Amino acid sequence: MKSGRLNALARLAQGPARLVYGNRASQIYLAVVAATAVFVAVDTLFVHHDDASFAGVWLFFLAAPTVFLFFAGGSMVGEAFASSSAFGYVALIASVLIQSAAIGAFVRLLSDRTGPARTARTTRTPREA
Repeated sequence: MKSGRLNALARLAQGPARLVYGNRASQIYLAVVAATAVFVAVDTLFVHHDDASFAGVWLFFLAAPTVFLFFAGGSMVGEAFASSSAFGYVALIASVLIQSAAIGAFVRLLSDRTGPARTARTTRTPREA
């Protein structure tokens, strides 16, 4: 009985997971974000700057506009809450995942639009062609 429930939960989670990382466009977006995060980490930890580095801004450009919505919502909760680094990291990760899911949904929408037309052509018999 427990394995049946676990299988049902696994099937339920497959839909959103496929939107987040189950297509090529979302995978490319997540790879660009990961490469940028590595660049920011290396720049922050190993490169000496006389002034502040703006390398971290690239992560926020990749996570825009949803990360700014998280910051606006966090500032409504409280300024101390919104200015904490833990909230910033969670907001950045959540916004990247939301945008990856949006890219996946857009790709699914496009593939669903062109899918039936493509299959209709391939199911014709030689007499109909």
